[in-house]
Amino acid sequence: MSIAITAGAGARSLHTPSMRRRVIAGTTIGNALEFFDFTVFTFLMLVIGPLFFPAASSYGQLLLTTATFGVGFLMRPVGGMLIGSYADRHGRRAAMTLTLWLMGLGCGLIAVAPTYAQMGLAGPVMMVLARLIQGFAAGGEVGASTTLLVEHAPPSRRGFYSSWQFGSQSLGVALGALVVGGLTAALTAEQMQAWGWRLPFVIGILTVPVGAYIRRNLEETLTTDEDDHRPRAAGNQPLRRIFAEHKTEVAKGILLMIGGMVCAQIIGFYMPSYAHRELGLPATSTLSASVVVGAVGFLFAPLVGMLADRVGRKRVIFWSRVVTVAVLLPCFQWLIAEPSSARLMTVVALLSILLALQSAPGITMLPELFPKSVRTTGMSVVYGLGISVFGGFAQFFVTWLLHVTGNPMAPAWYLMVAVAISTVVLFWIRDRTGDDIDNQET
Repeated sequence: MSIAITAGAGARSLHTPSMRRRVIAGTTIGNALEFFDFTVFTFLMLVIGPLFFPAASSYGQLLLTTATFGVGFLMRPVGGMLIGSYADRHGRRAAMTLTLWLMGLGCGLIAVAPTYAQMGLAGPVMMVLARLIQGFAAGGEVGASTTLLVEHAPPSRRGFYSSWQFGSQSLGVALGALVVGGLTAALTAEQMQAWGWRLPFVIGILTVPVGAYIRRNLEETLTTDEDDHRPRAAGNQPLRRIFAEHKTEVAKGILLMIGGMVCAQIIGFYMPSYAHRELGLPATSTLSASVVVGAVGFLFAPLVGMLADRVGRKRVIFWSRVVTVAVLLPCFQWLIAEPSSARLMTVVALLSILLALQSAPGITMLPELFPKSVRTTGMSVVYGLGISVFGGFAQFFVTWLLHVTGNPMAPAWYLMVAVAISTVVLFWIRDRTGDDIDNQET
């Protein structure tokens, strides 16, 4: 039995102003909490590296720590496939609650992980295990939450609704940078190394019940059985169908997302470490840059979503990427020529606006590629595979390129190539702006 959109009175309830506000608020808050949990690790890499990889050189510690961060992305495709399939069979809301508790478990493991000096290799192993669990959870979160937003939205406003996915991720990044920046300013270096670095992960654990409570009160968008009010899933095998019937859509979706994923990782997460290590800027200034990245993304995402609903997704993505490729080299050259906090803030603010312009409509196009009965699975597979290969290890690759070439412009060249490749596929993707995508399949 295929899964279709809720009919009759149930369908009308999805489009009441009250439910729309609840869905946007609930998804945004829960998603922001999850991405706080997942990304706060990257702002602590310069503290975690010496504690868990003391035998390595300074460069080796950073490389191993970025690899540990990247390991979390290896599990994203697995989480996307399994949790996405679960969401297409048992409901988006149930999947979103599951990912939240898994993310909290990962935070808990990191918070209590012993350092290398305390228990040798047990600490790094526990850290890697925690990142794998968090990656598994994040792989399912994006697909389920984006699908819920898209399916609650009227066709003419899907871009605005799904833009809150990118906006909530940006909010999580900003919160993570704010917490780490506050701790760095309030504690001594010795206190940060002794126990301060664990506090953000403890905060992450405490936010899980809040997010779970909010998500339990959201309206499910799958068809329900009129007798028992449970999602109907008999006979639906979304994972098998995605790879049997929608391979082309999966490939297009991955190529489409490469540019935004790589930009998000370098601009949002790597720039603080880059500015501190390569340009000599103070750690507090570089963390402030991450707050700017997150704040710009959160504020601009809804505006970009509305713009994409008016002029079309492809047009917004294409021209934002053209401008991104054009300004990357001048931005990095200007920053490197005379490094300062003011210049860093200016560069990341400009690049963050361009990131929002390509990412908010891009993440809308992913669920629009697939019919409803396999939508979450398709979205999760595309996002998980794309970000695990091209996004998750972007920091690792750039760190390696900087070491091998000795060229501080390496991040700019890496970004230019990724964005250019990702733009070409736009010509083979149909723009579904304003279409009723739920009529693809009943």
